[in-house]
Amino acid sequence: MARAFLLSLHQLGDPAILRVLAQSLAITLGIFVLLGGAAWWLIDAALAGVTWHGTLAGVAATVLTVLGGWLLFRAVAMLVVGLFADTIVAAVERRHYPAALASARPVSVARGVRMGVASAARFVAANLLAAPVYVALLVTGIGTAAAFFVVNGWLLGRDLGEMVAARHLPAAAMRDWRAATADRRFALGLAATGLFVVPLVNILAPVLGAAMATHLFHGARR
Repeated sequence: MARAFLLSLHQLGDPAILRVLAQSLAITLGIFVLLGGAAWWLIDAALAGVTWHGTLAGVAATVLTVLGGWLLFRAVAMLVVGLFADTIVAAVERRHYPAALASARPVSVARGVRMGVASAARFVAANLLAAPVYVALLVTGIGTAAAFFVVNGWLLGRDLGEMVAARHLPAAAMRDWRAATADRRFALGLAATGLFVVPLVNILAPVLGAAMATHLFHGARR
């Protein structure tokens, strides 16, 4: 895992990866700006009869956008990166695994969108279902954080791993691959979840996660 992380970190300067990083950040920020604007419009309309309703709506929309960004950044970032994941994986394979790149089947934009939407939906659904457990474990001090890491480590390990496996395995082989690589994908997911909770580093987390998944996938096959 450490090797995969260091190799991925070292390749952040790759022009293809820098383009993906810039595009994904721009789209992610754009989504939150649109959500913030929609929140302001709805709140402003609801408070139309209140003095300073525009100012109040602006403050409330800002708070909601910041809170939503903190809670949903991972889901939105993975959804957006799903559009460009194939570019990240191909860049890593081009530098480190040229033989694998030659036999890869590029993931279509439509399939990338489906995978990104599925990732975001699983994140929201799983964390909503786990919310009562998170709340109940607050009294333990670290229980909530541990549960969050377990849930999201499992989710991210699956999502990141499939970004790579989809290029090299037929759909019929994916179930056996998931079963055979559950431990490695969970470890990857825990590492990526750790990146997502560190301020500023979380901006790089989806790209680093996809690159790390590529190294782990091909390292295991070797």
